[in-house]
Amino acid sequence: MSTSSDPLSDFVEINRRLWNDKVDYHVVSPMYDVPGFLRGKNTLNSIELDLLGEIQGKRIIHLQCHFGLDTLSLARNGAKQVIGVDLSERTIAKAQELAIAVNLSTSARFICCNIYDIHHHLPLDQPDEL
Repeated sequence: MSTSSDPLSDFVEINRRLWNDKVDYHVVSPMYDVPGFLRGKNTLNSIELDLLGEIQGKRIIHLQCHFGLDTLSLARNGAKQVIGVDLSERTIAKAQELAIAVNLSTSARFICCNIYDIHHHLPLDQPDEL
């Protein structure tokens, strides 16, 4: 039983731990195909690419980025800057590692936080900045 008086805090912590536990399995899962990604495979499908439209030179924020494959694919597709946000520190660490491995650490950055706290980690001067 929880000792916290805030059920939302309990949920967030349980969720964070769950994703921390899953990342090692996901990285080796054929579903994510990390080896293919490292060889240059784009993880975004045609529907996503069509919906996104032209991203060349744009700044994009990707919420719940997990370990960053789609975030890094956005950078590969020409986004000027992509910021991936996830609650799990282990997924963010893996995303940063992958960004270095594929030479995208200058155009992709990762922030570990609850998305409701993003304003503490990513202050924006103008609402339409990202």
